[in-house]
Amino acid sequence: MSPAPRRRSVLLATAAVTAAATAPAGAATPVRHRASGPLVIGHRGAAGWRPEHTADAYTYAVRAGADWIEPDIVPTKDHVLVVRHENEIGGTTDVAGRPEFADRRTTRTVDGRAVTGWFTEDFTLRELRTLRTVERLPLVRNRNTVFDGRGRVMTFQEVIDLARRLSGESGRRIAVFPETKHPTYFRSIGLPLEEELIRVIRRNRLTARECVVQSFEPSSLHRIAAARLGLPLWQALGTSGSPYGHAVTYRDMMSPAGLREIASYAQWIGPDKSSLVPPHTLLADAHAAGLKVGAYTFRAENQYLPAAHRRGTAPNDFGDAFAEYVFHYGQGVDAVVTDFPDIAVQAREALRR
Repeated sequence: MSPAPRRRSVLLATAAVTAAATAPAGAATPVRHRASGPLVIGHRGAAGWRPEHTADAYTYAVRAGADWIEPDIVPTKDHVLVVRHENEIGGTTDVAGRPEFADRRTTRTVDGRAVTGWFTEDFTLRELRTLRTVERLPLVRNRNTVFDGRGRVMTFQEVIDLARRLSGESGRRIAVFPETKHPTYFRSIGLPLEEELIRVIRRNRLTARECVVQSFEPSSLHRIAAARLGLPLWQALGTSGSPYGHAVTYRDMMSPAGLREIASYAQWIGPDKSSLVPPHTLLADAHAAGLKVGAYTFRAENQYLPAAHRRGTAPNDFGDAFAEYVFHYGQGVDAVVTDFPDIAVQAREALRR
């Protein structure tokens, strides 16, 4: 790294620490302007501070300054798109303690893996409405369990409506960033995601400033592209193996030739942040192919941070999350996907100053 970027990183780190020290932990002060610099995407809302995919989590993310909010899309039995990290909801709702749904517990093979639990595709929307949301990682984020039982499963339409209300409140255009989850699996059981997603997008007349669609499966993005919605598409990339149902590997997709192929149908790639650390050249290669790069997933707990940024040995204590943003912002990423959008925004504001 050249001397100039190092000086900027030192200044950014100092300003970021100062900002962190003057803000109450966990507080979300409403942000009414968008700073220059990388986009900040609230991963499932602000999953570090509230149970994921709840109205509270999305609202917190936007008030903390997030530019986009990310809903993961899965269908109900009656083919309504709802937002859950997975179609198995035993860990994100109170369904396991609901005797009326005890007989819905089953084992399904999802993307080649046997999963046991309760699945959205076995519930109507009306039935899902009776459930309450809970923190998915109670041992990691015990503080979030205070909100257990306070939220309900949202539809994608409700997230769109919320994003538009929050856009008016904040004076900023807040985009929704839906991910099609397990699209090949859902097509196999007669509940395709893409057709319904396209219908909702058209019904709401979502523009390129209001919606970006992501998926790990290229075939899902090709189906969206064929609808000619005029929306940016984001090819998410894993660290190993292949997208389910596809012969191409993620490693091949991240090669210069693979990136040129992605650029034929998408405008973004979303790699794991570890794929952008030197000696990897993915960031420069993607930019050379005309693609923007959004890295995932930034978190504040030690166990999710590079070893150099951890503080102490407790895996769930917060480490030096600011230092990780400093590094990736300095490298030139176009967006960060984060469970803690407030920290990402403070680091970005320090960079702007």
